[in-house]
Amino acid sequence: MIVDDHPMWRDAVGRDLAEAGFEVVAAVGEGAQALRIAGSVRPDVVVLDLQLPDVTGVDVTCGLVALNQGIRVLILSASGEHKDVLDSVKAGATGYIVKSASREELLAAVRRTGEGDAVFSPGLAGLVLGEFRRLAGSQDPDSPRLTDREAEILRLVGTGLSYKQIAQRLVLSHRTVQNHVQNTLNKLQLHNRVDLVRYAIEHGMDSPPDERER
Repeated sequence: MIVDDHPMWRDAVGRDLAEAGFEVVAAVGEGAQALRIAGSVRPDVVVLDLQLPDVTGVDVTCGLVALNQGIRVLILSASGEHKDVLDSVKAGATGYIVKSASREELLAAVRRTGEGDAVFSPGLAGLVLGEFRRLAGSQDPDSPRLTDREAEILRLVGTGLSYKQIAQRLVLSHRTVQNHVQNTLNKLQLHNRVDLVRYAIEHGMDSPPDERER
């Protein structure tokens, strides 16, 4: 499902997705309408603009996730502001890409979002990466302790890399990477890679490092 209040942009995205083999079950211009029909059209992925005329994209994301935990939300926005990225991920968005992305980047992002990957535009991946570094280095005695390898893989997961890409970069087997991610999920009591991104942001993203260590 595509949610964007600009008809020409909405039509162009829908056409690109359809030509690439995706089934576009709905294309709407208002957040309230998206929330009303999501239960009946049952999209796997929602490509959602943040700036809507009636309801904010962040609120729509919250509503979609509450409606169905299986819905994956990919924000497609003109804004690359860090606050917009953080608010979207906290609300439950699986990924965030900017509208300056190419057609190929958009199609790849939708495909990976459908597969459960956390996808971010290259300029925003570093923001999430920094959070994983701070998470791994946290001095909070109540925080679960990760091994060096778990922390390393966690940082790479935060950039949106797939298991296969991480395995190639670290010269590990695909199964080894999966095992490390699963161990990390178990330690943090989370369910998937998207939850890892949210966890990192919710544990200190909005406060300076020195305040978190007090």
